[in-house]
Amino acid sequence: MQFMPKVEYSFARFGTSAGFQTQPNGQAPLSCTDKGIAPQVRANGVDVAQFSPPRRLETDKIPLIVNDFKLAARNAIEAGFDGVEIHGAHGYLIDQFFKDQVNDRTDQYGGSLENRCRFALEITEAVTNEIGAYRVGIRLSPFANFAECADSNPKALGLYMAEALNKYELLYCHMVEPRMTTATKITTKTECLHSLVPMRKAFKGTFIVGGGYDREEGNKAVEENRADLIAYGRYFLANPDLPKRFEINAPLNPYHRATFYVADPVIGYTDYPFLDERKVPNL
Repeated sequence: MQFMPKVEYSFARFGTSAGFQTQPNGQAPLSCTDKGIAPQVRANGVDVAQFSPPRRLETDKIPLIVNDFKLAARNAIEAGFDGVEIHGAHGYLIDQFFKDQVNDRTDQYGGSLENRCRFALEITEAVTNEIGAYRVGIRLSPFANFAECADSNPKALGLYMAEALNKYELLYCHMVEPRMTTATKITTKTECLHSLVPMRKAFKGTFIVGGGYDREEGNKAVEENRADLIAYGRYFLANPDLPKRFEINAPLNPYHRATFYVADPVIGYTDYPFLDERKVPNL
């Protein structure tokens, strides 16, 4: 593995969830639909989340939400972030519009694949116009079914978005492997080895993949030109010095899923030990 010089960038990720946002005056959370979802096991694999029924976003109100994304991007830059990542994955608002198992609209934002992707592309255009495409990435999970957000043809969805996003010349597209179907389940890794390759070929910019990769799998994906970069999540939570550990192929701290996304500000996020290089054998 070749390591780039250390350059630190800060990106803000923003999206809107049907089940986790707090609305003014206790209103129901926004969605593309008014259909509720069943209780879900949280990402820590332990707690169960209950969701209030959402309210369908009215067609004439959609431009207001697009504008909210634009303002959020501007605020992030003014706060000192280098860029933003539009969260179009994992059951958040944009993902709800994408997926035909959730989106039951009959207006120009529902029905056909083109219509279901319209909301995401309008947001992308607004955000890039506001802060510049070189500061904008997007995260997509066409194969996932988080919060019951599933699609009958995820390959077509992923490919359509990869092609449509080229118009905006984004900094990157970050797509999640299909083996990451839920927050706690990783399917057999070999089953989807080349599932994102058509999207990777279609997207003209930097293509990032994520979803259960380890060091060796990440190296192989880059070597085989299936991705430009690999995103790591849970391993970074458990290993604050993950790049160094990967560089020298040192053992990793095991992560403890029960501590993910919990209220305690200390346990699980700040107590994983750094590498003691004195105890690492020469590799």
